[in-house]
Amino acid sequence: MKLHASTTKQYQTVTGYDDQGVEINAERYDYSVIVMPETPPRRWDAPDFESLTAEHFEQIEADKPDVVILGTGERQRFVHPRLIAALSSRHIGVESMDSKAACRTYNVLMGEGRKVTLALIINPAGA
Repeated sequence: MKLHASTTKQYQTVTGYDDQGVEINAERYDYSVIVMPETPPRRWDAPDFESLTAEHFEQIEADKPDVVILGTGERQRFVHPRLIAALSSRHIGVESMDSKAACRTYNVLMGEGRKVTLALIINPAGA
């Protein structure tokens, strides 16, 4: 699905997505990625939901977001609380949702000026 076009690259905006990947400012990513409004997207070494560890979330904690939107693929799945303990101890919320909903939610929160992180699991082979 294509979303609205962005005329500026000041903020990292989801401009499209499908089951095999995501577009951030019209640039395609076909691997798991961490996106924040004011920093370039970066690869997230999370090949699939089953592979998630506490270390994956500790990487995100270092960015000090207010909230993390976790895109878990084509369906919503919830991580075990012990995996997000580093975030919870800092009162950083984690919201799990299917990846398409996560992309839309990230754009809304980013547009509101929130310090949000989109952690998106992309596994085209397993889609």
